[in-house]
Parts: sequence; C-alpha cells; structure tokens
Amino acid sequence: MSEITRRDLINGTLMAVGSSMLPLGASSHAAMAFLDPSYYPPALTGLRGSHPGANDHAHRRAWANFSDWGPTTKLSETYDLVVVGGGLSGLAAAYFFQQKHGADKKVLVLDNHDDFGGHAKRNEHTIDGDTRISYGGSQTLVEPRHASKIVLDLLEDLGIDLERFKTAYDTGFFKRHGLGAVTYFNREVFGEDKVVQHPYCNYPNYVEGLLGAKLSNEEAASQAPLSERGKEQLLRVLKGGLHVLDVPKEDLEEYIDSHSYFDYLKKTLKVDDPDVLRMARNSGLDWASTGTDLMSIATAKSCGALGFATVAVYDEGNPYIHHFPDGNASVARAFVKKLIPDVAKGDNAEELVLARFNYDELDQPDSAVRIRLNSTVVHVEHGGDPQSSSEVAVNYIHDGKQYQVIARGVVMACYNMMIPHIVSGLPQAQADALKLQGKSPLQYTTVGLKNWRGMKERGIGLAMSPGNMHQAVLMDFPVSMGGYEYSKTPDDPCVLQMISCPYGGTVGAPRVEQFREARGRMLALQFEDYEQEVRDHLNGMLPEELFEFDRDVSSISVNRWAHGYTVGGPGNSTRIGRQPFGRITIANADSAPGADAKTAMMMGYRAVTELG
Repeated sequence: MSEITRRDLINGTLMAVGSSMLPLGASSHAAMAFLDPSYYPPALTGLRGSHPGANDHAHRRAWANFSDWGPTTKLSETYDLVVVGGGLSGLAAAYFFQQKHGADKKVLVLDNHDDFGGHAKRNEHTIDGDTRISYGGSQTLVEPRHASKIVLDLLEDLGIDLERFKTAYDTGFFKRHGLGAVTYFNREVFGEDKVVQHPYCNYPNYVEGLLGAKLSNEEAASQAPLSERGKEQLLRVLKGGLHVLDVPKEDLEEYIDSHSYFDYLKKTLKVDDPDVLRMARNSGLDWASTGTDLMSIATAKSCGALGFATVAVYDEGNPYIHHFPDGNASVARAFVKKLIPDVAKGDNAEELVLARFNYDELDQPDSAVRIRLNSTVVHVEHGGDPQSSSEVAVNYIHDGKQYQVIARGVVMACYNMMIPHIVSGLPQAQADALKLQGKSPLQYTTVGLKNWRGMKERGIGLAMSPGNMHQAVLMDFPVSMGGYEYSKTPDDPCVLQMISCPYGGTVGAPRVEQFREARGRMLALQFEDYEQEVRDHLNGMLPEELFEFDRDVSSISVNRWAHGYTVGGPGNSTRIGRQPFGRITIANADSAPGADAKTAMMMGYRAVTELG
C-alpha cells in the first residue's frame, strides 16, 4: 500500500512541475494551458492539503522577510480583477464580480496550491478499479437555511438543490448496520487496545443517524481501561454537571462563563487522574479549535465535553446532511464550472459529482476568467497613491520565477495574517491587526479501505480516540448522488475519515503557543510517519481476524492544514484588519471571522461590494 501511495504522490509532483517548465512568452503566462491530460490533483494521495511546496514562498516572505525573487517578467496581462486565493471566498469574489460588472470582465484567480478550492479539497481513492470520493477539508454546508438571501440565491445559481440532500444522505445507514459512537483506547497510552461502546462526550452527535452510546455511564466507566481510582473519577465526571457547582442560581451564568472547565474538573470534581484528564482534553475536538483545557465551563457544556449531557448540534430545520460526497469541494467545482464553462460537463452541482475536470481549461488566454495554480503571490502594490491609483501590480512566483500582472482591483482572499507581508503600504494599525488573525492547525486523513468488515464487527460508526494523533475515526458520510453510490455492504470499498486537531504539549498553555507548537510538529512529520500512525491506530482498533493493514488499506491521503480553522483575533482586530485599502479589499473567512462555507462566500461578496 505505502509504495503505491508514495508513487502516486511523486507522479503528481512531477506532473505539476513538468507543466510549468514549458516555454513561456512575456505576453502571457498560461501556466495551466499546456498541462498533460493526466494532471488531476484530486486523484493524488500521500501528503495533500497544504502539500509540500505549497507554502514555501509564503513562509520565506513571512518568516524571513525575503524579497529577492530574481528578475520579474512583466506580462502584458491586465485584468479587471485579480483574486489572491482560490478557495471558496476567492471563487465567490470572482463570481460576484462578474455578476455585478458583467461576464466579459477579465478576472485572474491566483492560488499557491496545485488545486482550486482552498480547504474545500476533493480526495479520490481508486480501490480495485472503484473510485471512492471523499473530502480533505471543508466538510459540509452548515445550517444553509440560516444563510443570507445572497448566499441562498448564489447556491441556487450554482445548481445546488438543498432539498436534494434529504434523499441523498442515507440517515438509516448507521442503524441498519449497527454502527454507533464508541471510544478506542490504545495500548501505548492506556495499556491495552480496547473499544468501549460509549463515546464519553457529545462530539459524535453531529453525524446524522449515528447510533449513540450502548452502555450506561456506570458500565462505560467500569469498562474503561483505567485504574480503579481513574474509573471512580471518570464516573464522577460523567455524573457531574452544573448541579454540583455551589453557586447561587443568579450568579451561575456569569460563573460558568468566567471559570475554566479544567478548574471545574480538578477543583470541584477532584479529578487528578492523567488518563481521565486526557479524555477530557480531547472530548471537545474541533468545536472550539482547542483542547478543553482552554475552555470555560460554559463552552465545554455547549459542546458536550466529557461530563456534560449530549446536546443537539443543529436545529431540526438544519440537520447536518448538506454534504456532497466530496464535501464542499463540490461547491468549489460548481463555482469553477460557472466561471469557466468548458472545464467540465454538467448542468448543476449534482451532475458534476462524477465529472473529471479538465485542468488545462483553467488558464486559457481567451477565457474571461482564468485560474492559475501553483502560483504564490508575494507582492501587491498600488501604481501610485492608494487613494487615487487606478491600478495595482501583483507579483507571484511560479516554478521559481517571478511574474507580474496588472489589475484594476484586487481581492485578497488568502489567509489574512499573510496580507501585511504581501500588500505594500498598508496603514500600520491595519497591518498590526491583520497579523493578529489566527487559524488553528487541522488534519483530515482519508483512508481508502477495500472493505469495512472490521468496522461492522466492532459496531464503529465513529470512534473517539483520546490516545491517538487522530482523535476521531469515522465512516465517511453515507451520501449517494449524481451517479455516485455510497458503500452498501461491509464487503464493499469505502473511505475512512481520520480527524486530528493537534494541541500543544503543555496543558493550559496560551492558545497561540499551542497552535505554533502543534503546527511545527505537524509540518515536521513525513508521510511515512503518518502512515505508521494510521497503521498502528487501525491495527489496534479493528479485529485482527478481519483487518490486515497491508491487505486492506489501498491508499492514504493526509490533508494537513497548518492553518486550518479560522479563530480570529482579539477585540476589534478583525474589523480593523479587513478595511478596504485603495483598490484592494479583503475577503476569506478570516475577515468575518467564521469557519464555515457560507461565511467565506459572504466575505467574497462584501469584498467585491467594497471595490465598487
């Protein structure tokens, strides 16, 4: 398995580099126009997400203030709009600009990755000739019916039918197969490999149709592989709640908002067992982008951390079912199809589910909209006084060479903390505010399995895994649409999702410090390290008589997002940072801040509106 995975990754890299080495004239840089027909990033496995090389130039710019990129080739390309960042917010900006100013307006989207969509990343795993589709980042259209009319009209224009998900998502799948929420305790941390039929937290509740705990709290505590003291403390936590706080009712709300969840565990419930505290720290996973050691009691309660009753994740009118087989990558693909019609066949988002996009259509000189991948923007500057200048120069690096295009307006839809390192002349207060905008590290690993008999045998729909790098492992969402059929029986191939929200090593350390430490640890690992982690995790969790890693795992895609969920900055810094600057405006979910697709798209709309 590992040999195949690494070969696929290498081939993908060679295809990208090979395309960029073609002769380029100074008149135009159609970087994507001469690609080998086999260039198709969704099918690549290995290290994906922010793949090797994607952030190298940005890191040199931000960390070392590097600016000596060599000679600049000034292209005779002038655009009405250049968008920096090809994620959902950037693609929305391109869409809204053409809607406002006309389909003939020239737009260039520049992105540092080898694929469009940003965090909305499509993963394909071909398993014995059967292509299984999954997502490597942005997962679902969260509560779309709470979106603004602008976003709802946009989704309709992209051919996304929200009603369709009611039948596309198989809410009875987990019950039919007896798959529920469990916890896997690994040998390395807890002394033995054991699956207990209880999640000990609310996190799995977001998976629509997933069966809940099969054990009582008492049974779950007694079956956990903990010391007797640990079991007693775990049961104490499971029976805890706000009722154990000796606080007057009128003061309770203020108290739980201002007091730490970990202090509640340690001081109120007298918990000091390290394994119980580990379970607690990992029980919130990605709800607040941090471990529960940084949560207030109120936040821990709202996300259903260890010791708090399960809570409804979404309201009845917005169940967590608005999910394409490839997550929000289908939204990105629908955008690209709308902007560049010849890129694929299909009249709506569902018809695009199985479409193989022609990447050589992304950057054609005769197209009004062009998307140029593997292109890192390193410098953006007005042609004169920002308040009166009518043009902006945009410099980017592609295949180690620097190019420049001219735009009448620019939308910076990239990570907002990078903007002060790229845009020249920003007011100091705005630059300082942008540098404060944060993102938490996040990792989605997708695993192509030849069958899921072991998951069926253990009754695993989602396994919380407090001792592992990946704190949750789940069967991918059971969605069938556009001719794509989800796995029907345990003998069929499927994709497992393995989710990691890495925290810092020091419990209680400031959030920024934990993010920095976890980010560095994530990027230092090689594919072989991740492969070994997945091997150990699945071998320990699944029955050996039904699962053999080298036989049953076909491929692995590790989607590392060193800068994943938007978490914003302190105080009013987000609003200060996103202010228009001459002919440059700012989008991305960071500028809200908010870590969901509808917010990202609205920020694209706002940025275009501010350009005028």
